[in-house]
Amino acid sequence: MTNRDNILRALRRQQPEKVGFDFVFSPALLEEFERRTERTDYAEFYDFPIRTIELDPTRLTTDYTVFFDSLPPGTRPLDWNPEWGIMGAPGPTAHFQEMMHPMEKFESVGQIAQYPWPDFLADYRWEHMAGRIQAIKERDLVCSAFMEMTLFEIAWYLRGMDRFMEELVCGEEMAEALLDKLTEIRIGMATRYAQAGADILMLGDDVATQVDMMISPQLWRDALKPRLARVIAAAKAANPDILIFYHGDGNMARIVPELIEIGVEILNPVQPECMDPFEMKKLYGDRLAFWGCVGTQTTLPFGTPASIQQTCRELIARVGSGGGLLLAPTHTIEPDVPWENIVAFIEAVREQ
Repeated sequence: MTNRDNILRALRRQQPEKVGFDFVFSPALLEEFERRTERTDYAEFYDFPIRTIELDPTRLTTDYTVFFDSLPPGTRPLDWNPEWGIMGAPGPTAHFQEMMHPMEKFESVGQIAQYPWPDFLADYRWEHMAGRIQAIKERDLVCSAFMEMTLFEIAWYLRGMDRFMEELVCGEEMAEALLDKLTEIRIGMATRYAQAGADILMLGDDVATQVDMMISPQLWRDALKPRLARVIAAAKAANPDILIFYHGDGNMARIVPELIEIGVEILNPVQPECMDPFEMKKLYGDRLAFWGCVGTQTTLPFGTPASIQQTCRELIARVGSGGGLLLAPTHTIEPDVPWENIVAFIEAVREQ
């Protein structure tokens, strides 16, 4: 069985020959990896079975600083999402940044319409997409298209959480206009990723805390579910075989059945601190695959290599039974994780 066949079988809830894995290093651990291996690409070094693709670079040089009265020294566009105009001031810990919101002082829907939106749908950014996806497939790898922070998160990143949440709860026109514009952009992107041949479309929004939903399920149902459903439907219309992945940190248990209803096929990250992977498998394993399940707040930083390996073996045996598992840490591996624990995780997956 090829790598592609193996991973796609697992994500379609069919028994694979082995469980796939991946992870993301924080900058500090990337430096440690480079020091130890004299390599820079850990996905290649550890032979990850999936590669994530994004758009070709923008040609725009928009100056988003005009949307802020003042910015602290060292502020720059967010490292992980620079094109929206959301700025990041240096934070107090490691690589974290304090988010600053370009639409925070907007007073009208017209200002939202006139905002210099990213040119994600410009033809030049898609010229090489199909070829790049095909090249990934020819290496016997699975190709995922990154479109997480799909609607809710980008909306409050732009507007500011307090203002956006207030407008969302009150049903105000500003929140509706912002979500509608984002949905329009995401539908266009989802369609083009699917047409280009991506195997997986990675969607997601953090709509929960580790205790419960961040907003009521009814508000999610009214404001976000139908828009997310339209994004998924557009991708599936363009390519029925594309797999729909949804990322949401925290305890999303109350909306999982409705995510399945609108077409989500892979759930990530399934944080064991607040969502029991074994219970999720029992309840939804006939309809969902699970990507994650290894805790980055508990298992990886505080476990021993032996306990980490035991946890991974149990997840593979039970959550991976019959297919439906890609084993991964539930978030970026932060600097507090000992290197030997990372090695233990990798060895546990490879020993199968």
